[in-house]
This record gives sequence, structure tokens and C-alpha cells, in this order.
Amino acid sequence: MKKHRIRFPKENTKDTGQDETVFELIENDQNIELRFHDYTEIYNREGLYEQLFYDRLKCVSPTVVAKILKTSVDSTGQRFTKMRVLDLGAGNGMMGEVLKTYGVARLIGADIIAAAKEACARDRPHLYDDYYVTDFTNLKPEEKEDFEEWSFDCLTSVAALSFGDIPPKAFFQGIQFVRTGGWIAFNIKETFMEHSDTTGFSKFIRELIFSEYFDLYQLVKYKHRLSMEGEPIYYYAVVAQKTDTVPDDFLEVHGVKG
Repeated sequence: MKKHRIRFPKENTKDTGQDETVFELIENDQNIELRFHDYTEIYNREGLYEQLFYDRLKCVSPTVVAKILKTSVDSTGQRFTKMRVLDLGAGNGMMGEVLKTYGVARLIGADIIAAAKEACARDRPHLYDDYYVTDFTNLKPEEKEDFEEWSFDCLTSVAALSFGDIPPKAFFQGIQFVRTGGWIAFNIKETFMEHSDTTGFSKFIRELIFSEYFDLYQLVKYKHRLSMEGEPIYYYAVVAQKTDTVPDDFLEVHGVKG
């Protein structure tokens, strides 16, 4: 893959939110300032996403979450190779690539950004059995029908939740496509699990994973990646089994918007 010239700012960014952190890309003798969450600009450049987050900042989340998911599924005697997985917020296929190495029956990607699908087709062709570019907060009837027909056994969402990338309503909709007895695997920044965080997304996640609709198998704190200063950023990997149909009004009942 192509190597890019990346430069991190000299000033300390500890007090800057992850979604507001910026870096410089030196390209054609120009300095281009990009945010970490400028996904379209990043995906449009072959290898930039991997070089930034995986080579420089040592992100390990796809490997960690996929391994914990497989361990949980194996512990029940179910066969991981029979899983039909919806990878929500699939990006350019980093999580999908790890799942594929473990072997899954079907792997479907979904993302709201068209550039993510294009990058995946460019960098990891034929990884997904299908890849949808759509908004899970506002699916068309025919899209809902498509997702229901896949009969998903599992939903994964890695490095895509919180910070507004996938709002509660979108994640909840993804969960609704997973059959009862299926699996939900995702990661989330450690602060979102603290009761001092009263934002809608944090409240939604806590209410859901400790509800009667989920059987929590693993909640593991791990080093997601490094900050630009080289400090560890910790996340939780969450793996749960869906034990019952979650009511459609779950978000409203728990006072969560979006």
C-alpha cells in the first residue's frame, strides 16, 4: 500500500476530543489538515486509514473484539463458521477482514459513507458478500426487507460507536436484525461506561447490556490504541447474546434520543 507523509501537531492534544483531533497530511508539497473523523478524505487515500490508526497509533480493536466474540460463541458449543454477520460501520473492512480469517458463513457490511464502500472494494475486494451504503436511522422499507432476509446471527460494530458516528437509533436498528439467541459484539470508550456520563448514548448502552434482553458474556477493558502523545486510550469490548426481542420503544422508554 502507498505510504503517506503524516505529521502530528506539536502542541498537546490531551484535552481535545477524539472526534476533534487533527493531523497534517503532506501531499503534493501541501500541508492538509484533517480530523481523525474526516473519514471520506481518509478513505479516499489508499492506505492512509491503516497507516494512521494501525501503524502509527497501534489500534488493535478488530483483533481483540473478534477474538473475544469467537471465544464466547465457542464456549456455547455453537459453530462460528455458521454465523451470518452484519458488520455495522464497516468502513474499509478492517473488522470484516479479521472475521473472515475465523471463517463466517455470510459477512455483510454497512456504512453511511459511500467512500468507505469504495475503499473496501479497492483495498479488500470480495471481502463482504454484500455492502450497503445507507442510514440506519432512516432505512427504506426495501432495505429493511433485505436485512431481515439475511437472518443475521451476529452484529459487530468496532471503532464506530459514540462520537456521533453511529447514533443510538442506528445501533438499535442493527440489533433488531439479529435473531433471538444471536450475538452482539462491539467496543466503546471506557468513559462511556461510567455512570457519571449521562449522555444519551452512554445511558442507552448501559441500559441495554444489563437488561433482560441481553446475556452479557464478556466486558473486557483493553488498550484500544495510542493517543498522538503515545498515551494509551482504553476501551471496553462487549460481547452479549440476545436473549429476547428488544421492544421497539426501548429508546423512548429509557429517554434516549437519536
